[in-house]
Amino acid sequence: MSKLALHTLVLTSFLLATCNADEDFLWCMSRNSNANNIRTYVYSPHSPKYSSLLKYAQKNSRWLNSPSALPLFIVAPYDDLQMKATILCSKKLDLQVRVKSGGHDYEGLSFRSPTPFIMIDLCNLQSININLIDETAWIKTGVTLGQLYHAIAQKSKTHAFPGGLYPTVGSGGLISGGGFGALLRKYGLAADNVLDAVFMDVNGQILDRKTMGEDLFWALRGGGGASFGVILAWKLKLARVPEEVTAFTVHKKLDAENVKLLQRWQNVAYQFPEDLFLRVILQNLPSVAPCGRKIVQISFQGLFLGTADKFVPLINQSFPEFELEIKDCLQDPIGQSEKSWIKKQCHQVPWIKSVLYFAGKTPKEPLEYLVSKNSSNTSYMKGKSDFLTTPIPDEGWKMIGKMFLEEESPLMILDPFGGRMSQISEFELPFPHRNGTLYNIQYLVSWKKNELSQKNEHIEWIRNLHQKMEPYVSQSPRGAYFNYKDLDLGVNGEEYEYKQAKTWGEMYFKHNFERLARVKSKVDPCNFFRNEQSIPLLW
Repeated sequence: MSKLALHTLVLTSFLLATCNADEDFLWCMSRNSNANNIRTYVYSPHSPKYSSLLKYAQKNSRWLNSPSALPLFIVAPYDDLQMKATILCSKKLDLQVRVKSGGHDYEGLSFRSPTPFIMIDLCNLQSININLIDETAWIKTGVTLGQLYHAIAQKSKTHAFPGGLYPTVGSGGLISGGGFGALLRKYGLAADNVLDAVFMDVNGQILDRKTMGEDLFWALRGGGGASFGVILAWKLKLARVPEEVTAFTVHKKLDAENVKLLQRWQNVAYQFPEDLFLRVILQNLPSVAPCGRKIVQISFQGLFLGTADKFVPLINQSFPEFELEIKDCLQDPIGQSEKSWIKKQCHQVPWIKSVLYFAGKTPKEPLEYLVSKNSSNTSYMKGKSDFLTTPIPDEGWKMIGKMFLEEESPLMILDPFGGRMSQISEFELPFPHRNGTLYNIQYLVSWKKNELSQKNEHIEWIRNLHQKMEPYVSQSPRGAYFNYKDLDLGVNGEEYEYKQAKTWGEMYFKHNFERLARVKSKVDPCNFFRNEQSIPLLW
């Protein structure tokens, strides 16, 4: 059976079973909304825009043929009253709600559910108001990181925000889960730089920091907003950056000699001055070696908050093997755009151009790329994560290199901590992985041919790698990053019991998980906002 035929069959069956709920929901929305025509923001499966919104929501194409139920409706509110109507009508009809910001959640929990549900798409909550006098920005949670960074750059050359690296990621999800990128060693998490929030609870009440109280405000900054209600807006503290920064990449291949560089990186990257962020990316290169043999590439990629004349002497103290010279960073970037493991790249550019660079573009790319709606569902992926408190020994890197050669498109991204991250208590926010953490690992595997089974060979490969990494990563509990959700760690049962949820909850939040459950019990006592890894009630 073709993908289209299967999709049509599933959709037809689903519509026949839920037609009464459809009519009741539309009637309820029309009675409680201020719109003359609710079809301007409420889309049924019959609406021409429904399919495009659903497809755009699924940044991970693995869920295109998922057996999970499709949303009864996709609701994309423009204002608070429309959002309130969506929550109250869904609650009245006992329909689950899933809130989608950017759609990058690894397990697709924002756009799929095994039971009838309404998907709230925040795409129409787009306003950005920047105040350079007090160095803040109010943004609606449908704003993507690319839109935020672009708006900041239009106002100032010396301001930034310490969020993630990928322009299409939504601010609503990233910030509420913590959020980190190339500025984390200088300014911490995105969530560390939130001053206020506008939030709608299960009763449709709109709350800010003062009216919601510090416990809920604490929970929303790293504990995931989807467990508590709907975050409508953030007030952010902007960060200061120099007029020009230095972005760079040095490519090596994973062999016995360059494992020494990895060992040195593990011991110095978290101790560098906080202006320097140096991460490691491991991936396969299939075509650069004789006879087409695979090579595992190590990319040392980083950002220095300063000019090349200050950066190059600093990096050469620890890594003279990079052979970087000041002139490398000042030449035209067009000649450096081709990626190869035998090349190095270095660019002294304004901060906003470094954003393009970390998004996989050259600094010559037009800034409009950051605000484009470029979403191509051409690959399927599975992700996992870890935190390291001690270096991986040589035998661990040998195991990683061997396993990488067994898989077509594996990827590991190692982000160093230290700096500002070590100065913040693990209890300051729900995100607990602070002082003592050397770096985070993001594991990814992707493939091009869709498979309905979740137990395909690529997913089994990454599970095997994750299992073999256990001796080298954080323990008691083994850590994981909430924004890299992984249902392999555990899921809520039918009763959403706290005791059962602790197995995965403490991997994300350590001892902060109990406080999150306590907040959940006060804010959403009937557990309306729930999913496979939502915060459960404490009792």
